[in-house]
Amino acid sequence: MPDRPPARTAADLLGAAVVVRLALAVPFRGLMSREVVLLPGEAGWGEWAPFPDSTPSAVRSWWRAAREAALVGWPAPRRDRVPVNATVPAVPADQVAGVLARFPGTTTAKVKVAQVGQTPADDLDRLAATRDRLGSGGRIRVDVNAAWDLDTAVRLLPAYERAAGGLEYVEQPCRSLDELAALRRRTDVRVAVDESVRAAADPERVVREQAADVVVVKVPHLGGVRAGLAVAERVGLPVVVSSALDSSVGLAAGVALAAALPDLPFACGLGTAALLAEDVTDDPLLPVHGAVPVRPVRVSADRLAVLAAGPHETMGWRQRLAVVAGDVAAGAGGEP
Repeated sequence: MPDRPPARTAADLLGAAVVVRLALAVPFRGLMSREVVLLPGEAGWGEWAPFPDSTPSAVRSWWRAAREAALVGWPAPRRDRVPVNATVPAVPADQVAGVLARFPGTTTAKVKVAQVGQTPADDLDRLAATRDRLGSGGRIRVDVNAAWDLDTAVRLLPAYERAAGGLEYVEQPCRSLDELAALRRRTDVRVAVDESVRAAADPERVVREQAADVVVVKVPHLGGVRAGLAVAERVGLPVVVSSALDSSVGLAAGVALAAALPDLPFACGLGTAALLAEDVTDDPLLPVHGAVPVRPVRVSADRLAVLAAGPHETMGWRQRLAVVAGDVAAGAGGEP
């Protein structure tokens, strides 16, 4: 812990904020490092780390989630371990085995596809390499990040399914619910939605439009663990909890949501501490035998000192956080 009492109010959190930069072991979405803001509070540690392109609404939701973790804590868990998938970024096929080796015991892999600057042939090679490494009993899902239109999805998905030796589901292949619903009528592959839920004012529309078989949720994008539970209940579809390239502090919130869900039929995307070259704890939430434990994360003061961002970056994050916290306190975008 920092050399000060843990924060008891949202205002205290602003003064206690610690900014760190974490190097990645594997490039992810063009990133080689990740800056996060850690917030020590009475209930534990919160993490605030919106991406540069996050919308104002998403940035406020991230603050609510961090505040919940630091000041309130989470609901009681229903399980003590959460099964996780391996995450394969858009790496060349010859690097897939090395990536999967970072996720010991996992039998499910989420493979990133449709990366800008790459071709479908690159994706097919990556999928084939993933299947070769997992074997016939492994499960493979692909994440398109809404990069396809309907015609492209209909054209490419069969080839991707063949290269993967079968797909568990395709995540956010298209952007609009109309396209997702149309694709579901034209494929036997399950369709999962991510962006369509986290950016939606009305998550249940996904169900009304029959646009998805699975819902992928991220705690910071929904505003906390309790908000995630509420969305899962409202939607009523199978839920996969995923991360936002968090430190182990941020991952613990996702694990708390997955642990509190009544049902957890799919492996979750919460093993991504394996993609970090460094973390803020001496005991990261890494996959063991294909799962991560449900437990608090103890932040190391020594690691915080070593990983501290520079003065300029720290000031920028603190100023940004103060504005967001003020917006939420004033009711911008709605207060939970």
